[in-house]
Amino acid sequence: MAGWLSTHVLDTARGVPAEGIKIVLYRISGNSHNKIAETVTNSDGRTDAPILPAEKFKTGNYELVFSTGDYLKSNGDTQGDVMFLDEIPIRFGMNDPEAHYHVPLLLSPFGYSTYRGS
Repeated sequence: MAGWLSTHVLDTARGVPAEGIKIVLYRISGNSHNKIAETVTNSDGRTDAPILPAEKFKTGNYELVFSTGDYLKSNGDTQGDVMFLDEIPIRFGMNDPEAHYHVPLLLSPFGYSTYRGS
């Protein structure tokens, strides 16, 4: 069995899944960011498939970038032209080649959190 990576986004201010958020996954090596996947959250705040499926999984350092600005704007969560949380990068490492890593984003207009889920 090979490892894989999944994610989802929950709008904790409204208590609903966050639909329509673009997510980009990068593999990090030194100062280099190599884009390896891009997707958008569905109506359940999840991606339709793992963002990094088993057949492409490699251990190493990664970064998920959640483009939350348009979502927050569409819900009236802005104060002027400059967004407080326009893009949210989460950098993490995966060292077990057979593990399922789940890195969710819990989002509100002025804060966020994440954790290693299951």
